[in-house]
Amino acid sequence: MGYDFDRAIDRHGTASVQWDGLADRLGVPELLPFTISDMDFASPPEVLAALRDRVDHGVLGYTDWRLGEFREAIRHWYATRHATAIDPESLVYAPSVLSQLSQLLRMWTAPGDGVVVHTPTYDGFRKVVTGLGRELRGVPIGDPEALERELARPDSRMLLLCSPHNPTGRVWTEEELLAFAELAERHGAAVVSDEIHADFVTEGHRHVPWTRIAEEVGATGRGHRWALVTSGTKAFNFPALSGSYGIVGDPDERTAFIRRMETGEGLASPAVLSLTAHVAAYRRGAPWLDAARAYVAGTMERARERLADELPEAGWTPPQAGYLAWIDLRPLGIDGEREENRLQEELVEVEKVAVMPGGVYGTPGCVRLNLGCPRAKAERGVNALIRAANRLRDRPRGLSGGSGSDTP
Repeated sequence: MGYDFDRAIDRHGTASVQWDGLADRLGVPELLPFTISDMDFASPPEVLAALRDRVDHGVLGYTDWRLGEFREAIRHWYATRHATAIDPESLVYAPSVLSQLSQLLRMWTAPGDGVVVHTPTYDGFRKVVTGLGRELRGVPIGDPEALERELARPDSRMLLLCSPHNPTGRVWTEEELLAFAELAERHGAAVVSDEIHADFVTEGHRHVPWTRIAEEVGATGRGHRWALVTSGTKAFNFPALSGSYGIVGDPDERTAFIRRMETGEGLASPAVLSLTAHVAAYRRGAPWLDAARAYVAGTMERARERLADELPEAGWTPPQAGYLAWIDLRPLGIDGEREENRLQEELVEVEKVAVMPGGVYGTPGCVRLNLGCPRAKAERGVNALIRAANRLRDRPRGLSGGSGSDTP
């Protein structure tokens, strides 16, 4: 069936973080947002139909994620989508990927311990890790020597991966993942692999789930601390329903995780509509997902053409996964916190658009532009970024001000 991704859906007044929360945060009303990573597309009709049927049943009582079709739907999805066999008994459940990470940090690290991540770093990692009193230790992508140096520190207890990587959209190769696993094993570090963007990998790239990597290096069973944490909420665009699941390699650690969630966190019953949405997405949502990926890939290609024409110094290429465009503007002289602030002023005050600044991820001078939206909106965002960047490039440093935009 056909899906209309060009249809603009008014999200104002829906308590949307992306659309309704900007005025309070930035102090400017009616900004066009390209910020938080949810999409402006309607969720798959197959998912919406399943949700309506569940609500029409009329009884929304307590549920158990181990009953019904939830685990079997995940097994089916990994077998058909990722050619990976999943043991349903290895699964765990939590309200979100970050809540899983929080629990695993409490289990496998202590306050003051180091957690090694790649830079730029997803800001959710930074908040959870530092909020629990652990030390975030960043290493640049593509620097294996720095990675081993940080993992070799005696108090580095965890390697925290984003696979595929947010914000860059990098898909790790199997060889890279195997090298990560071998380093972690050598230095006794636990591994947590956040794979929430895995289902939005672009054509020509292949995501390898961490469970397969662990099997290849013999890091399975008792005594091996690793977990894959993920959710269908990102790829199928129902994050407000919450809900995530994971795979914990060591059966004793898995039992401990479930016990902690059910006692210390009070997770006696998951959100039933999240279970319903996951089952529908994994059983019947593949055609929608493929269409959404193709549409976003077309949007990314148009963005690449525009940026190649107008900001060739940036040398931007579309991400290998996801709908987030990570654009490095430092070759244009927009580098450092001061220049990033000037760019944000141009975007917000003049262009009336909001994008995520690279400083949020530890790399000032870059921007993360959410292009999971109708193409007409995406083009407005790209054009606004081009105009703002060109004004800054043409203006002596230290000056501010600008004029003109095609504001919403």
